[in-house]
Amino acid sequence: MISLVSGKDKKVKIEAAGPLEFTMTSIDGQSIELSRYAGQVILIVNVASKCGLTPQYEGLQALYEKYKDSGFVILGFPANNFLGQEPGSNEEIQSFCSVNYGVSFPLFAKISVKGKDQHPLYQYLTDKKSHDFGGTIQWNFEKFLIGRDGKIKARFSPKTKPQDEAVIAAIESEIESNQTSP
Repeated sequence: MISLVSGKDKKVKIEAAGPLEFTMTSIDGQSIELSRYAGQVILIVNVASKCGLTPQYEGLQALYEKYKDSGFVILGFPANNFLGQEPGSNEEIQSFCSVNYGVSFPLFAKISVKGKDQHPLYQYLTDKKSHDFGGTIQWNFEKFLIGRDGKIKARFSPKTKPQDEAVIAAIESEIESNQTSP
């Protein structure tokens, strides 16, 4: 269990035993409890539309299409933390992803993934005391693999492409390790 402090001036104590204990806002404004993805293999990615790594959306979509029927999902979190590379509104981001990359995996409302206004989900993901995969988000398209048990199993750098052998091997290992209810 971890306790986190959120916000510049307001101190909000957050207690979470895992990344699926957060409620997020979808890109179209719906409140989504991440626990709805419990039992699935999840790839959490901070994304941006105007980054040199933006073409990774194509690889992410291909991964999603290949493994979604095996209990795999990608959760995309747009963030504008790196050189203003995600300046658009949620509506603009959703349109960009759909039109340019055919993204059909879940996208969420834009959040901050580092700094003083870091979202509590990313406070948890980057906390070095909670798990072995903590540390500052380096850039757009950093990836966290969550197993069916809701625990972080791997972390991949922004430059590691979705089609990289290590990413695919880790996803397949998690999918095959426990074929219980997806």
